[in-house]
Amino acid sequence: MWGVYRLFGSELSPYSVKVRSCFRYKGIPHQWIIRDAANQAEFEKYARLPLIPLVVTPDGQGLQDSTPILEHFEAIYREPSIHRGNTALRFLSALVEEYADEWVNKPMFHFRWYYEADRKSAAERIARSMAANLDADALEAARAAVEARMVPRLKLVGSSPETKDVIEQSLHRQLAILDTHLARRRYLFGARPALADFGLSAQLYQCSTDPTPSSAMSAFPHVLDWIQRMLQPAADGDFEDWNSLAPTLEPLLREEIGRVFLPWSVANARALAAGAKSFAVMLRGRRYAQEPQKYHAKSLAALRARYEKVADRSALDGILRRCGCYEWLAAAL
Repeated sequence: MWGVYRLFGSELSPYSVKVRSCFRYKGIPHQWIIRDAANQAEFEKYARLPLIPLVVTPDGQGLQDSTPILEHFEAIYREPSIHRGNTALRFLSALVEEYADEWVNKPMFHFRWYYEADRKSAAERIARSMAANLDADALEAARAAVEARMVPRLKLVGSSPETKDVIEQSLHRQLAILDTHLARRRYLFGARPALADFGLSAQLYQCSTDPTPSSAMSAFPHVLDWIQRMLQPAADGDFEDWNSLAPTLEPLLREEIGRVFLPWSVANARALAAGAKSFAVMLRGRRYAQEPQKYHAKSLAALRARYEKVADRSALDGILRRCGCYEWLAAAL
């Protein structure tokens, strides 16, 4: 489908930034539209759900959900590709992207709405983006309304005084791993971005704009440089092979995805299957509890379906077993 696409989103939405970065990388003609009160009627005309991002195609179709959007445009705009031909590494890229969308969103959302300085900063920026030219009183009222709407949603990502250490330690751990990994390469899988880069950088970009996490991120310059590159990504070479990636990328698979994300994701899916109203799981020796979420279970099922489609899984399974991920992907729900 050729023509100019309209991308409704927000600078404070990681999934909107994720899609925008992909459009920029592929050179897809598009108009970036900040969703606000002025375009609400147009948004509702095309959106099935009141969620951003929304892509409106030249022939008037509405597309939502960031990962399916990226896959849709990968099929239309094949070059530069966000996938690599090697099926094992293609799946690992999808696994990291899944981790970003479903787990790294937790520390992003937690830091943004848990601490007062971050709440005020984010709420004011959202209020300003939703309505221009507000006077001081109107801006404060709008800011307070955004904060009042968003803070109660912390429980939906499992953020609470009891789980804050699990969530915050996860962010610090992944930043340390990524900084080492990115010290020798421009993107996660080499000299060009993969699907994983779009998902993970978009979440961490949000963290870099909020007071509390941005202060911590100053100690990780390679991560910050990568985040900035991903706002205007470019293919600067080829993907690497696993032998060169493994020494510094395996720690992310092992310490974060194998020991935190997949155990949580499987526990969430099992709780939903059992009809439980809440669930608890031990993550790296710490108890983590929250309400089960339907979308996460759906997303895990899609990840497993992607795994099943890998024709030759011999190399992939060796990596997954070594990093403690295989048992969770193969686990019965």
